[in-house]
Amino acid sequence: MDPSIKPDVVIIGAATWSIKLHGGSSEALQQYRANLTAISLPLEQLAEDGEVYWVLQDPVHEEGLSDNRKMITNEQLELYNKVVLSTLNSNKKNSKARVRFLGASRQAAMETITQSADGLHLPESTRNVAAMVLMNAVCNKVLRPIDGSCCQSMPASSLLQKLMACVFLGSALVFLVLHALGHNRRWKSRPTPPDVESGEEKKPAAAASPLQHKALFQALCKMGLIMVYFYLCDRADVFMKEQKFYTHSTFFIPLIYMFVLGIFYSENSKETKLLNREQTDEWKGWMQLVILIYHISGASVFIPVYMHVRVLVAAYLFQTGYGHFSFFWLKGDFGLYRVCQVLFRLNFLVVVLCLVMDRPYQFYYFVPLVTFWFVVIYATMAMWPQILQKKANGSGMWHVGILVKLLGLLLFICFFAYSQGLFENVFSVWPISKLFELNGSIHEWWFRWKLDRFAIIHGMLFAFVYLVLQKCQGLSEEKGEPLFSTRISNILLLISVFSFMTYSIWASSCKNKTECNELHPYISGLQILAFILIRNIPGYSRSLYSSFFAWFGKISLELFICQYHIWLAADTKGILVLIPGNPSLNIIISTFIFVCVAHEISVITNDLAQVVIPKDGGALLRRLLAAGVFTLSLLLVSRSAEGNQEGGH
Repeated sequence: MDPSIKPDVVIIGAATWSIKLHGGSSEALQQYRANLTAISLPLEQLAEDGEVYWVLQDPVHEEGLSDNRKMITNEQLELYNKVVLSTLNSNKKNSKARVRFLGASRQAAMETITQSADGLHLPESTRNVAAMVLMNAVCNKVLRPIDGSCCQSMPASSLLQKLMACVFLGSALVFLVLHALGHNRRWKSRPTPPDVESGEEKKPAAAASPLQHKALFQALCKMGLIMVYFYLCDRADVFMKEQKFYTHSTFFIPLIYMFVLGIFYSENSKETKLLNREQTDEWKGWMQLVILIYHISGASVFIPVYMHVRVLVAAYLFQTGYGHFSFFWLKGDFGLYRVCQVLFRLNFLVVVLCLVMDRPYQFYYFVPLVTFWFVVIYATMAMWPQILQKKANGSGMWHVGILVKLLGLLLFICFFAYSQGLFENVFSVWPISKLFELNGSIHEWWFRWKLDRFAIIHGMLFAFVYLVLQKCQGLSEEKGEPLFSTRISNILLLISVFSFMTYSIWASSCKNKTECNELHPYISGLQILAFILIRNIPGYSRSLYSSFFAWFGKISLELFICQYHIWLAADTKGILVLIPGNPSLNIIISTFIFVCVAHEISVITNDLAQVVIPKDGGALLRRLLAAGVFTLSLLLVSRSAEGNQEGGH
C-alpha cells in the first residue's frame, strides 16, 4: 500500500478491553495514558489531511454485567475518558490538526443503557443515534443538504457578504459623524408605507437635505443591525433548528385562534366601496397569517390545505393585477418615478438578503413573481395607445381597445405557457438568468410562473369591469345597501357559496399535487371572485373590517420574506429555536421578534424610498445609471467567483 495515501476519516476508540484484561488496575490506566501520548502526534498529523474521531467510552449497566465483566465500572470508564480528553490535542500550536471527540452515543446511553441486553453493548436505538450523528459529521459538509445544520460547518463569507458588511459599517460611522455634527432637529413624521399591490399613490419626497441624509444613514444603520440578526439566526451556529412535524392540530388550532382574534377586532370602515383600502389590507393580512401557519406547521404535505393555500397565493397576484390596473387606468401616471418607487419597495429587502444571506433572487420566489407581473402590467398599459378612463369616458371604442390589450396579454401568457423550450431560452440568457435561476436551473421559476399565470389578468379584467360599472352607476356602494338588487345579490351569493363548497370537495379528493396543479390556474380565479362577492355584496359586511388583519396586511410582504430566516430556519426547511426545551415559549418569543422586525423593515424601506428615489428626473436617471453599473459589477464578480470555483473543482 502506498504510504503517501492517507485515509479521509479515521474512527478509533479503546478502553473496555484494557480494563477487563488488567482487572481495572491503576497501572493499566497509566500505561493507557503513555500509549495515547505516543500516538497523539501521528493522530494529529492524520487530522491535517482528513478527520480523526476518537469515540469516548459509553457507560455500562453495572447490574446487568456478567461476572467476567464486573471490573468494567462507570467509574473506571470515566477515568479513561478523562485521560483521553487531557492527552489528545496537546499540541496547542496547530489548532487545525485536532482529533475530534465523538460522545453522542455516550450522551444518549445515559438514558438508555438500562435497556442493554448484556449491560455492556448499547441498545440498537442508541447505536442508530450515534451512527446518524457520525454520518452527519462526515457527510453534511460535503453534500451540504439544505435541511441539515447538525455537524455542518458554516461556509466562508463570500466577497459580496463582506462588501455588504462594509456598507452597513460605513453607514453606521457616517450616521455617528452626522449626529456628532449637530443635525439633531426633529424629523418630519414618516408617512404610512404605501400599498405596492394596490397601486395607491404616494406624495413625492422633497429635495434631499442634511436631515434626509441623516435619515438615510440611520435607516441603513438599523438595517445593518437587523441583518446581523438574520445572519446569526440562519447562517451561523448560534441558534438551533428543529424539524417540522405536521399534524392537523398544529395547523387548524392556531388558525381558529387567529380568526377569533380577527373577528374580535372588527371596526367600522371609513368607506364602503368594493375592495377599499381597509378591506384589501384585511384580505392580505389574514391570507398572510394563514400562509405563515401553513409554513411553520409543514401543512404542505396535506393536499387539501396545500390547494387552498395555492388559491391564497393566486389572490395576492390577483390584487397586484387589480391594484396596478386601477392606478394606471384612473391616474394615467406612467412616469419613471412611480415605477422606481414600486420596484424599490418590492425588491429592497430581497436584494439586501440576497447579498447578506448569499441566496439567489429566485429563492424568494414571490417577489420575482410580483415584480415580473408589475413590469408586464406597466408595459401593457403604457404601450401605444395609452387608454385611460378619462379617454374612454362615453366611448365604447376605448373600452374595446383595453379589452384588445387584455386579449393580447392573454395570448402572450398562453404562448409562453405552452412553449416551455422558448420560455427557458428567454430566461436563460445572461444576465437575465441571474434573476430567475435557482441552483443553476430556471425550472422553479417556470413552475411558479405557470402555476398562477392567469391570476394577474383575472385581477386586471375584474378591475376594468368594476370601474366601468362604477362609472355607469351600475353598483350600489352606499353604506348598508347590497351591491346589486336583492334578487341578483341572493343568486350571486348562492353561486359563490356553492363554488366554495365544490372547490373544497374537489381539493379533498385530489390524489397528488401534480394533477391538481394542472387545473389550479383555470379554477383559482373562480374562488377569488366568489370570495369578493361574499365579502362585498352584503352592505353590512362592506361596512366592517378587521383592524387586526389589516395591520398585518400592511406589512404582509415583509412578513412573507422575513419568515425565511428569522422565524423558520435552514432556508424554511426547519423552525428557528431561540429557547431550547420549551416549544410554546420559543414560538411566542420568536414570533414577537419576527413581527417587530418585519414592521421595522417596512418603515425603513419607506424611509429609504423617500430619499433614494428622487422626483427630479435628471437625478433619478443618474442614480439609476449608478445602480445599473453597480449591479452589473456585482453580477460580473459573482460570475467570476463561480468560474473560479468550477476551475478549482
